[in-house]
Amino acid sequence: MLTTPERIAFVLVALLSLLLTAHGVSRLVRAIGRGQGRPRWSTFLRRVVPVSFEILLQRPIFRARPLVSLLHAGVFFAFVFYGLVNVLDVAEGFTGFSTLHRGGIAAAYNVVADLLSVAALVGILGLLVRRFGLRPFRFNDRVFLLPSVHFGIARDSAIVGGFILLHVGSRWIGQAVRIAESGRPDWSQPTASLVATLFSSWSDTALAAASHITWWLALGLILAFLPYFPYSKHIHLFMAPLNLILREESPLGRLEPPVTGDGTMGAERLEQLRWYQLLDAYACIMCNRCQDVCPAHGTGRALSPAALEINKRYYLNRNLSAFAGGASSPPLLEIAASKEAVWACTTCAACVRICPVGNRPMLDLIDMRHALVSRGDPIDPNLQAALESLARYGNSFGKPARQRARWAKELPFPIKDARKEPVEYVWFVGDFASFDPRMQENTKTVAQLFHAAGVDFGILYEDERNAGNDVRRVGEEGLFELLVEHNLAALEKAQFRAIVTTDPHTYNALKNEYPAYGLRVPVYHYTEILADLLERGVLRVQQPLAAAVTYHDPCYLGRYNRITGAPRRIIRALGLELREMPRHGANTYCCGAGGGQIWMDSGGQERPSEQRIREAVGLGDDLRYFVVSCPKDMAMYSDAVKTTGYEGRLTVIDVARLVATAVGIDGVARESVSVESEAR
Repeated sequence: MLTTPERIAFVLVALLSLLLTAHGVSRLVRAIGRGQGRPRWSTFLRRVVPVSFEILLQRPIFRARPLVSLLHAGVFFAFVFYGLVNVLDVAEGFTGFSTLHRGGIAAAYNVVADLLSVAALVGILGLLVRRFGLRPFRFNDRVFLLPSVHFGIARDSAIVGGFILLHVGSRWIGQAVRIAESGRPDWSQPTASLVATLFSSWSDTALAAASHITWWLALGLILAFLPYFPYSKHIHLFMAPLNLILREESPLGRLEPPVTGDGTMGAERLEQLRWYQLLDAYACIMCNRCQDVCPAHGTGRALSPAALEINKRYYLNRNLSAFAGGASSPPLLEIAASKEAVWACTTCAACVRICPVGNRPMLDLIDMRHALVSRGDPIDPNLQAALESLARYGNSFGKPARQRARWAKELPFPIKDARKEPVEYVWFVGDFASFDPRMQENTKTVAQLFHAAGVDFGILYEDERNAGNDVRRVGEEGLFELLVEHNLAALEKAQFRAIVTTDPHTYNALKNEYPAYGLRVPVYHYTEILADLLERGVLRVQQPLAAAVTYHDPCYLGRYNRITGAPRRIIRALGLELREMPRHGANTYCCGAGGGQIWMDSGGQERPSEQRIREAVGLGDDLRYFVVSCPKDMAMYSDAVKTTGYEGRLTVIDVARLVATAVGIDGVARESVSVESEAR
């Protein structure tokens, strides 16, 4: 038990520590409050219980890296319980109360504290070995623009890791010392009792001194660490749960209008980001998972979503007083990410999905694009040409609107004009499916399947424009709104029940973003319609196909909108053997076309589509078909099999072509018979 002077000293130091900590936290809160908008606390009340349950079970952490996640869980569970442990340890120092050699609840408490102490020590040792021994944090030097940020990360990791080791270790050793003082093991503290045997030869005086020192070391470290806590990576203990709880329950594919309170388009500086984008910086645990799944980083481009968040935090930490007080930050291009990094993003949202703390670095990049485009900053010439074509013609191919439905004239039946007669489905075809000669055959196949099944559908002919999904994500908000306005005016002319599209990018825009402008109808992807037609027997498989295939989930279909089952049900219904790539479903890998990348110059660098083809080839020499359900994927992967040298070995094919072959659609079966015969 502490002496009276020690009690007074502890209380005074504790008060000073708490005051300094409160000051740091208040500055941090004011800094986050500089962001645009305000949290909806009704969201907090609605989500706090279910999300807290998920966090306590560490489900977000266990999405990837099971061993590292297990080590982290050991530290996390220990620290959750150590809140109670530290309170009781303070009580022991002030009152002499102890749970040593007690039964009942006290014994249960001792068992949990003992085992979690070991779990925390093993966990943090494993994480420190990984951090400093294996050095998994290999960032491209072009990514980090803040001075000394590499040193800052290492220093912070060392301080936090050292604190956990010393704090938990001191408390654990202290319990062993007290057990040795008692002269007999405590069965409710098995590991501490084992360590206590090391002190069996110590004198009573030495044990009493050691007990005193370990108590002060364990609790004194907390008081010393608390003022540093708001500026450390350890702040994620509070910010990460808050970030997850306050996360808006809106579809992943719905962007908020990029206009700040002062009327600025996008974000050039930190204070022009939304409040939760500033919170992201403090929620980040520097796990680097987002970088690992980023297709831009994976192909050597100067983008790391992790670096973006870390750069934001380190700038704020060094300038927290000024920023919290209202000072403007330097441009984000100087303190967060380079212009090269901003334009490297494919908007695949892999970083958003994988983040265990709910961060959304992709949104920062899109907001920065909006600011660049708004101020007239020079952009990729190919992208500029595509945007000019979209503004003039409504498509990125520079074709007159009257040519949009030229492919339909080659069919043996007419396609209804949805503007002139009622239909059940308006088929929003999309640019690539309408204009790219390589895609038009797939488009005609889908039309033949719909016609053969008796689907009542029509198209908008020359009134259709690009839906604007990627236009918005390259930062051209004004053009996006013009496209939306035109398409909605065309749809108002039509009488229909639902929309179907063959393009996942179009699907995402119509389903998730057009409702904000008044569209209120169901939107379907064509694989959903085809799967239903096959399952109801409207389309009947005349001759099952026999081949080993793999299926690529488009980002805007599989990850954004979770449509992963329909394409696979189609493949299995056709009799094909489906082999999954390691990255599939919502965990799919990007083809590299999204976010306007399909219009940009790759600069001679490898594209993600080439990596994806190699991933597919690794599934076996007898794998014959790489199945897609997106016109952009068809374009990207058709090129990738050539550039990787696998042309002739692996065939990229749209799922509709396989359906048409299996059901014997006239005009397709004869052309595609090689699919079946070659597979056999």
